[in-house]
Amino acid sequence: MMGVGVPSPSRSVPAAADVTAAAQLACLLEASAPKPGNVSPGRHFADFRYEDLLASAAAIGGPLAGAATRPVGATVRLAVEATARWTRSNTNLGIVLLLAPLARAALLESARTDSDPQSAVRNPRPDGSSNGLSRMGLRGALGAVLESTTVHDARDVYAAIRRAAPGGLGRAEAQDVADEPTMTLLEVMRLAADRDGIAREYATAFEATFGTGAPALDRARRDGLSWDDAVVETFLTLLAAAPDTHVARRSGTTVAAEVSQQARAVLAEGGVRSAAGRRAIGEMDLRLRDARNVANPGTTADLTAAAIFVELLGGGWSLFGSPERLALLARGAPLPPLGAPLPPGARGVQPSDPGRAVGGCDAATR
Repeated sequence: MMGVGVPSPSRSVPAAADVTAAAQLACLLEASAPKPGNVSPGRHFADFRYEDLLASAAAIGGPLAGAATRPVGATVRLAVEATARWTRSNTNLGIVLLLAPLARAALLESARTDSDPQSAVRNPRPDGSSNGLSRMGLRGALGAVLESTTVHDARDVYAAIRRAAPGGLGRAEAQDVADEPTMTLLEVMRLAADRDGIAREYATAFEATFGTGAPALDRARRDGLSWDDAVVETFLTLLAAAPDTHVARRSGTTVAAEVSQQARAVLAEGGVRSAAGRRAIGEMDLRLRDARNVANPGTTADLTAAAIFVELLGGGWSLFGSPERLALLARGAPLPPLGAPLPPGARGVQPSDPGRAVGGCDAATR
């Protein structure tokens, strides 16, 4: 299998195996980062454990690999059914709803750009080769995927939601998930956009993912943060930007607004980038935990996974992979975004001590 974000020389955009690996890796990175109020290694909920999230990430690989061959709704339903064979509770419904159209868009654009080498969807490396899918190209393809959804897609998604049985849904006046929909998937998501963060992504062509989450993650990785720290910072940035709708459903809008304020306060203390910020993250985590997990910012975690997926599709796994980037990092110079040209003089520059340079990268991620 080709490495995520490092396409083989014979293929410069992601194939199905790459997209599947990126989706599963996004789930694993999101689950493994110690985000306040969420399940992570050593921090479990009463109804599911960290290991359930690992099993869920593995389970969705098959359905997402075929995302280009079937409608979005069918992929969502198959992924939820596959997850249910491995877990006893809802662990990834929101993630599946976000990743399924993204995976379809990535695969369809990959196929199209194989015969269109000048397409903007290709994200050039410093040496001129492609490094994955650009955000602009991927989001454009995603918009087309969402606009093409049908009533049948909505029926499949409703069936998936009923199978996953998420808590706190309540009843809707129109197009309730307990009934059979009569509108397209995009149309029913627009109806729910004011009360559900996942639906809002469909209605806005994934504005939080592309406008807030992916840029925050790219910036954190470019600054030298480890994946764990970068994911936590991305989560906090998304939560600070908008109240979590999962919290709002289960605990009310006032609590949701308070949780967002906590995220803003943590970032003001430096977040993962300072000792005070890390203490604030720990305190926030303690405040959000209770026996029923009603203050768990689960929707924000789902959005974080989507942002990671977008970053990986753009080549984010190899952010520090080139000697030129390692040299810049060793010199303390800022890294440009993926796809952006390196500064003059950087190309071909090697660290005077490669081992020390790599060690510097490791130290910068702690």
